Amino acid sequence: MTVSHAKNLIVTSPNKKTTIEIGVNKVNDLQYRVLFSGKKALDWSALGLKINAASLGEKTTISGTKVTQVNERFPWSLGENDTIVNQYNETAVACVSSGLPFELQLRVYNGAVAFRYKVSKALIGAGNRIRSELTAFTFPKSTILYQYNHESVFTPTALDTLRKTSDLPTTLSSGGFYFSIGEAENNWFTKAELKKGSEPNSLTLAFIRDSVVVAENEFTTPWRTIAISTTAIGLHEFANLYLKLNSTTVKEVPAWIKPGKLIRSQLNTKSGLDCIDFAVKHNMQYIMFDAGWYGHEFRSSSDPTQVIPAMDLPRIISYGKEKGVGVILYVNKVGLYAKLDTILPLYKKWGVAGFKFGFVDGLTQKGITWLDQAIQKVNDYGFILNIHDNYKPTGLNRKYPALLTQEGIRGDENNPDAFHTTALPYTRFLAGPADFTFCYPNSKESFSKNLKVTMAHQLALSVVFFSPLQSLYWYGKPLDYTNDEEIEFFDHVPTVWNESHYIAGEIGENICVARRSGDTWFMGSVAGLKDWKSIVSLNFLKQGLKYEATIYEDNGAGSISKRIQFVSSNDKLPLVINAKGGQAIIFNTISH
Repeated sequence: MTVSHAKNLIVTSPNKKTTIEIGVNKVNDLQYRVLFSGKKALDWSALGLKINAASLGEKTTISGTKVTQVNERFPWSLGENDTIVNQYNETAVACVSSGLPFELQLRVYNGAVAFRYKVSKALIGAGNRIRSELTAFTFPKSTILYQYNHESVFTPTALDTLRKTSDLPTTLSSGGFYFSIGEAENNWFTKAELKKGSEPNSLTLAFIRDSVVVAENEFTTPWRTIAISTTAIGLHEFANLYLKLNSTTVKEVPAWIKPGKLIRSQLNTKSGLDCIDFAVKHNMQYIMFDAGWYGHEFRSSSDPTQVIPAMDLPRIISYGKEKGVGVILYVNKVGLYAKLDTILPLYKKWGVAGFKFGFVDGLTQKGITWLDQAIQKVNDYGFILNIHDNYKPTGLNRKYPALLTQEGIRGDENNPDAFHTTALPYTRFLAGPADFTFCYPNSKESFSKNLKVTMAHQLALSVVFFSPLQSLYWYGKPLDYTNDEEIEFFDHVPTVWNESHYIAGEIGENICVARRSGDTWFMGSVAGLKDWKSIVSLNFLKQGLKYEATIYEDNGAGSISKRIQFVSSNDKLPLVINAKGGQAIIFNTISH
């Protein structure tokens, strides 16, 4: 598995198809490259950290290695698949740079590599100041990068013309490969971003929000990850990579953590009660009160322990408990920073089911460190959690499973088009769940300012986009949804799955995803800005069974049509979807 050759260290994946090679160049700078199926995926690229006056990675010798092989499975009831296989080969590489020791930790998966730096407190002493990370990613051929920041759109950009930074995870295509470069287990570091490197077709990490990262004594950096596939759709094999890389003592998801769907309530008692009734009727588990329920969210004078007069919150929570519907409360960072330790026991006493954090700092070392502690507290108090705005996941939900979802995404409240919705599965969703804030039309509101896609496109996205906590009705009022036949697909669709298959698609063009919950399968297919015609195999269905397929699709008149077709695993299904459109299907078993 691990051999020394020409002074280089080679670590291969369990299936022998993915290789990372570690070595030094002519001036003894530490470097790596990655091979995939015998082809060069990443060329020689820099490794290291600049700490205080030292440059770890420069003038380096490798002093030893420690090899570990891992092949485990763990249950994950909040995922796209109910069991996660975690198989990799790991090597801890002991290095010395100019007399200073550090460790490079490597993990090689089938199709992905991950590495991070561990520095002993004996290296420099307390108060280590990390000035930059030298980690680079050099591609052997011209490269297209899907550039974005925070909640922006995605812009396909030739790497050598890149002028901006790009968030992690970033998706790229180069030389017949698709890549996702990401970050796992960031619970204390700054939010690094990718920028154009000094070499052609290269990227390097940049600290945008912090000029230095301060580490007291011993520290380990977040994992840097590189997932590789020969198809865009194949990148989804690594959508749970961040989960695998997070250390935890959690053996299984606690029973009290309930995934589900929610409707966002208006800020008054009647709307809260109406939303609970709507939730019961439409198989939803939560309602949510957003910004304003305790006053202006950004004013320090607003108090998240006090409810505005228009809301009888105890009555609403009590009614929800009678009906089996939980209440989630939004709290802005101003209130969180001032009163988190006060409102945690208070909301528990009130009977609140969960939190939504708003406008927290997911960018700086200070903010990310605070968030890790806050997530743990919310988890330990028994609340579910949704973090909105710029925050993107790094797999911490493995450690804190109450963190069901987060934003870090341009959802319906920000008017995404069909290019964006068909780019997201190949980009931001590779990091983990995301709250898309669906704005489905109703009898009184078309949400034309928000929606640039069809109704069937929206239905299908509830399958394509994964989030254990799904906000399905963001701006709509419950009594306005008289279009029951249109929204019945939402009534049936779950938010967590036993099994998922990404069947077909291309970045920014289209996607088809099938998922199983129990014995029932759901399939969502959406087109981007162009029509999509294809044929997909139904071989994911169980052999020997017949299924009734209930198909929801656009009727050409701005609404939904429904038809039924009988199928089996031997069948192939034609997809004929107009630009910006979609198709959503439920497969129910009918016989052996």
